[in-house]
Amino acid sequence: MNWITNYVRPKINSMLGRPDRDVPENLWIKCPETGEMVFHRDLEENKWVIPASGYHMKMPAKARLKDLFDDGVFESLQQPKVAQDPLKFRDSKKYIDRLKDSRIKTDLEDTILAGVGKVRGVKLVAVVHEFSFMGGSLGIAAGEAIIKAFERAIAEKCPLVMFPASGGARMQEGILSLMQLPRTTVAVEMLKEAGLPYIVVLTNPTTGGVTASYAMLGDIHLAEPGAEICFAGKRVIEQTIREKLPEGFQTSEYLLEHGMVDMVVKRHDIPATLARLLKILMKKPAASAPVVEKTAAVAIAAQ
Repeated sequence: MNWITNYVRPKINSMLGRPDRDVPENLWIKCPETGEMVFHRDLEENKWVIPASGYHMKMPAKARLKDLFDDGVFESLQQPKVAQDPLKFRDSKKYIDRLKDSRIKTDLEDTILAGVGKVRGVKLVAVVHEFSFMGGSLGIAAGEAIIKAFERAIAEKCPLVMFPASGGARMQEGILSLMQLPRTTVAVEMLKEAGLPYIVVLTNPTTGGVTASYAMLGDIHLAEPGAEICFAGKRVIEQTIREKLPEGFQTSEYLLEHGMVDMVVKRHDIPATLARLLKILMKKPAASAPVVEKTAAVAIAAQ
């Protein structure tokens, strides 16, 4: 319990006769690397990247799609209807109640948000994990949403870009969650058979079953700086092999050095980089240079 927030402030407000207004608790965000406190609006304006250190914080799915597409304009893909709690799972809390809490927290139906739009003039389908929704875990709803996004990309004859951020398979759905790994893998193959590019932008964290399936099957893999990308976590591996792992193990930069990632790209540069790569993959002309009308003097000089 926060004594000041839960007791002192309401007591003072009641004494002064003013209502206890809802004040966001995350007005200031602490940089995990330097400990610097950053005002939340400054962080949002800088795409959730700490201005001084360059540390890439987790970016909400809605904000990422809005930032990715030209002028923030895109068509949201509808979340498919699936079984909500097929196993009637319960631990310390009912699974159905966890879903309700996450939906209230994120204003999303599940962890996947997908949209169709243009990035620097290139039409594409983008699929984003919302890590705040049960750790971006992959369940039936997420798997179905991903497959529908691939089907839409094939129908539109456009590439698909994936932004994974997940702790892996959703344990509350057991084997039904694991079934989404081969299902999404088949969807990736369908896109490739249609001759359409598939690019993955790995964000922090990308782990577990998501890494073991569609997250590592792209034609090109980009990664944000400092992102954790792995199947099993560093601590689990160290406890298993009883050895100390190298510094920076499982980060974007480490994977780039060892050939598992093609590029490490800062968040501000991702839209332009994606557009450039997709134009190459789809054999589209690059943006032409502005045409400058020749004056009489330039024409004479050219002669």
